[in-house]
Amino acid sequence: MSANYAATATDMIKTFGDTMAVAGVSLAVPTGSIYGILGPNGAGKTTTIRMLLGIIDPDKGSRALLGRERPLEAAHEVGYLPEERGLYPAMACEEAIAFMGALRGLPIKEGRARAIALLHGRGLGDWIGKPIRTLSKGMAQTVQLLGTIVHEPKLIVLDEPFSGLDAINQAKLEELIRAEAAAGATVIFSTHVIAHAERLCERVAIIAAGKVAFDGAVDEARGRLRPIVHLRTRAEDGPWRAALPSDARRSGREWKFELPEGGPEPLLRALLDGGAGIETLSIERPGLHDAFVAIAGEAAARKMDEPVEVAA
Repeated sequence: MSANYAATATDMIKTFGDTMAVAGVSLAVPTGSIYGILGPNGAGKTTTIRMLLGIIDPDKGSRALLGRERPLEAAHEVGYLPEERGLYPAMACEEAIAFMGALRGLPIKEGRARAIALLHGRGLGDWIGKPIRTLSKGMAQTVQLLGTIVHEPKLIVLDEPFSGLDAINQAKLEELIRAEAAAGATVIFSTHVIAHAERLCERVAIIAAGKVAFDGAVDEARGRLRPIVHLRTRAEDGPWRAALPSDARRSGREWKFELPEGGPEPLLRALLDGGAGIETLSIERPGLHDAFVAIAGEAAARKMDEPVEVAA
């Protein structure tokens, strides 16, 4: 695998009984990037992640992780937060973090020192010594996130990390992801919430029904759609109407339509010369949600709104 990629997959297939969970997934995660795997619950995101990490093997296809064709050989360089959360309730916060680091080869004494520094660094010093069972669900998830990065991994993989967090803790997690990427780590996270991916990711894979419908830059996904024009005119009719696409949607004197191929200048000239009487005109770039709908379809987009339950 090229050093330019932290993880790659080629035509991975995985079935469970009569169910094909992953139906030929191929993707490439650039080293140092924040990479999102988008798709509704049941699309195959978790199975794809587990195959990438070597937790399960594909029935067909191949994958490579941090330069190794056997992903488990890179386990000590990976931080993984699974969809199913789990901590020992009697452990103190810093001990839980240190224990997770020890599972990746970090000496327990060093892990404990790093855990205390991580907690203090995030204004959570009063958590030191607190048993996990005394924490809220969101607080416990924060501890597990810190345990995921305590050994300073090259690759951080987070499966639905935002589920179960309130808005404040979601924002803190976004800050943590950006900080880890800025420090040189590659971050892969799966999510069914497009807004998180749009704010954080440079590249995304859109997965629907076990297949990758798109793998590339966020701007490339958006670029598949033309910008949307929002127009309000004083005139209700006139020769300027010929400049509007035939499928333009109208509500009174307000119009919404895709920007014509010629761009904004010919449209603006036609509106002015035709006496439209422009009151407002704005051009809106399509968002990642719009791109997701265009790429994966309306049905997959509707399923994205279904909540994902994550075990505490």
